[in-house]
Amino acid sequence: MWPFALFLIGALIVIWATERLLEGLVGVARLVRISTFAVAAILSGLEAENVAVGLVAARGGSSVVALGTVFGGAIFVVCIALGLGALIYPLRVRLPRGFLVLMASCPVLVGLGLLGGKTSRLAGVVLLLAFAAALVYLILASRRRTLLGSEEVREASEKQFTPWKACGLTALGIAAIALGGELVNKGATGMISTVGLPSLLVGMVITPAAIEIEEVIRQAVPAKEGHPEVSAGNLVGTLLYFLWFNLGLISLFAPVQVNLAIIQLDWPYLIGVSWLATLFLVRGRIGRVEGAVLVAAYIAYVVLRAFYS
Repeated sequence: MWPFALFLIGALIVIWATERLLEGLVGVARLVRISTFAVAAILSGLEAENVAVGLVAARGGSSVVALGTVFGGAIFVVCIALGLGALIYPLRVRLPRGFLVLMASCPVLVGLGLLGGKTSRLAGVVLLLAFAAALVYLILASRRRTLLGSEEVREASEKQFTPWKACGLTALGIAAIALGGELVNKGATGMISTVGLPSLLVGMVITPAAIEIEEVIRQAVPAKEGHPEVSAGNLVGTLLYFLWFNLGLISLFAPVQVNLAIIQLDWPYLIGVSWLATLFLVRGRIGRVEGAVLVAAYIAYVVLRAFYS
């Protein structure tokens, strides 16, 4: 049971630490007089726990777990966070065309990191530059209408931060996330080697689902409060962080081998569900029927991944 215990404890730590890191970053941003709007736009899609687990796993040689935070995590967000969120609070929304183009192209471009059987540093640089350019666009586009936002950032912005507190929370968040990421990685590798669970099932399904389950709440809250455009906008931002930022960092700092099964199943499946969700957004509605379709697509993905592992 130790691998499961380490995995669960690590997941809880990285989720808790991400909130502390976010508070610290907001405090630091306020101290250096960055606008609240810019902070909310930049951090709305940030998934520090996902990035941390991906980098720790990559440096530890757990390539499947590392790439699972990219591809498995993105599939989970599109199908479960968006789909289940729409089942709870249906969305009627019109996003700018640029947002929709980004959402459709994001899973395609990430394939650069898979070429050659190993993530390359050149691909990492390209993905990070593309991420920076896309983030600038999202921020500029959101100035005309509210398309990005974060309840966590808003709550953190209302708190008072001294320089010591802001820096301390940031340092604590980084240290705790690193610790939690290490425990998640050890637990995941233990489940693979000791318990005998298929590596691709652990990397692509179990790990991203455990550390990203709260995305369902983050996706549903803006819709509940009458801001479906923020829910949809945050989805695009989150995908950019998952795919271009996360894989860019992994490729640049800790290149990993790419399992052929990821190229054959996970990457094409990500493109398919992302394009399906984009089509729903083009139509301007993701209701309960569309939400159920996305959730069913994830169930089908888990079944395929279980048999294909």
